[in-house]
Parts: sequence; C-alpha cells; structure tokens
Amino acid sequence: MTVDRAVRPSPMTGAALPARATWRDYLALTKPKVISLLLWTTLTAMVMAARGWPGLGLLIVVGVAGYASAGSAGVFNMIIDRDIDLRMKRTATRPTTSGLISTRNAAIFGGALQVLSFAMLWFWATPLAAWMSLAGFLTYVVVYTRWLKRATWHNIVLGGAAGCFPPLVGWAAVTGNLNLFAWFLFAIIFFWTPVHFWALALMIKEEYREVGIPMLPVVYGDKLTVMQIGLYAIGTVGLSLMPALLGEVGWLYVLSALGLGALLLRDSWRLYRYVMAGNKVERRVALPLYLYSMLYLALLFVAGAADRVLLV
Repeated sequence: MTVDRAVRPSPMTGAALPARATWRDYLALTKPKVISLLLWTTLTAMVMAARGWPGLGLLIVVGVAGYASAGSAGVFNMIIDRDIDLRMKRTATRPTTSGLISTRNAAIFGGALQVLSFAMLWFWATPLAAWMSLAGFLTYVVVYTRWLKRATWHNIVLGGAAGCFPPLVGWAAVTGNLNLFAWFLFAIIFFWTPVHFWALALMIKEEYREVGIPMLPVVYGDKLTVMQIGLYAIGTVGLSLMPALLGEVGWLYVLSALGLGALLLRDSWRLYRYVMAGNKVERRVALPLYLYSMLYLALLFVAGAADRVLLV
C-alpha cells in the first residue's frame, strides 16, 4: 500500500504539486539525458589522451565533476528560460517552471554543483581541466542561454561551442595541456552540433515560433535549414579525418570515421532531398538524422579511443 505525498497548487501553472521536492526533482534540473553524451566524449577523450587506461580514480573524479558542471549549466538554463519553458508543451512540467523548486533553491543547488566541480578538477585532476570545465559552463549559460538564444539564429552555432569543451576537460585532466588533436576533437563537435540540433529544431519549430525563439527553421524556413545541415555534415566528416593527417590515429579510426561519416551524409542527404522536393517536414523524416547523429558522435569517439589504445 502506498501513500501519496501531500499536494499543493503550482504558483505558476495551478497544477497539483507534491508538497516538497525530492532528490529526483533536483536530479531532473541537471538534464541527465543531455549530459550522458557530454560525459561520453569526456571519458573517451581521457582514454585517447592516455593512450590507455587513465586510472579509475581519475575517471571517477572527472566523471563526477563533469556531471556536476554540466548539471549546473542545466540548472541555470532552466532558471533563465523558465518564462518560455512555461509556454512550451515539452518543458512546461520542469521543476523550475511548475514552481516545485523555487528559483532561489535552484540557484543555490546549481552554484554548489559548479563550485564542487571546479574544486574537484583543480585539486584532483589539473587546473587546466577546471578552467576548461568552467569555460564550457559560462559559454552555455551566458553566451548561449542568456545572450544568443533569443537574439539570433546563429545561437546554436556559436552557443553550441559549450558542448565542445568536455573532450578538452578530459584531455587536460590526463595531460595537463591541450595539443592540436584535442582541439580537433573540439572542432568536430562544433560542426556536429548544428547537424544534430537543427534536426531537432525542424521537428519542434512551431514551439519555438510560438515563444519567439529565432531558431533557423523559424527565421529562414526548412529549405535553408537542410542546406545548412548538409554543409555542416560535410564539415564534420572532413574534420573527423584530420587527426589522421596529424599522425595521431591509425587505420582503425580512419575506417570507422569514413563509415560513420558516410551514414551521417546519407541521412542528411535524404532529409535535404525530401525538403527540397517541397514536402513538409514531419517527425518521422527528421527523427532518423537526429537519433543517428548522437550515435555517430558516440561511436566516433569510441573509435578514437580504441585506435589510440590498440594501435600504439
């Protein structure tokens, strides 16, 4: 037999809410689903940097600190965007939007996570890793959420740089420096981000239109969006092969990058051809590219780690 928690009306929506937020509600503030891919690029970059096992202790420190930093960025994103989140169906039930967690409590929680992350990386990894993590946090919260998101359709291109810092954090945690290969990992994610996010934006552009967010499909339409997706997909695949020219990876990575890249270009081409034929974008058409783009990045970083470990 279960006993329901006491409920109260939401001060923002009027919906029934539990009387008190639980740890699950605070966990939701950190956007755990979004963080998983960021952490993956962090940890696999550590393996690449070490050319092997970087050590369980360091992996745990960077994993926990990386989650805390990215989670803190998610918290402040929800605080800043709570007004538009309230008007979008998929975000209307977020803890900050519903009123379950107050802005004050969310800010304290987010701030504590960021302090914890910076301290862990500074004392138990390297100062450079701590600064790279903080840079990613500030890019996401200040540059993307606070400044670009509501101002220009370039928001996801420039602001998307926030998601490029995790491999730099992982690399710096192992080596204490950043070489050209590490920066190519940054660049790959920078070009990959518009492909991934604009595929999502095509599916939910009406929600963005209703709240006045100038995402590319809203401002310039579907045709220009799929053209841009195609160009960035080509750039992503091209950049993914550059580490081979530096002599940093071998045939295992190159073959993987070519195969994974071919599938990314195929899905981008299919979406481009569908839209340019005059068809209205439907979820079933854009979803394959959106989902595969996540798998692409995860497997590309696995290939890089495997190559650096096996082909030493």
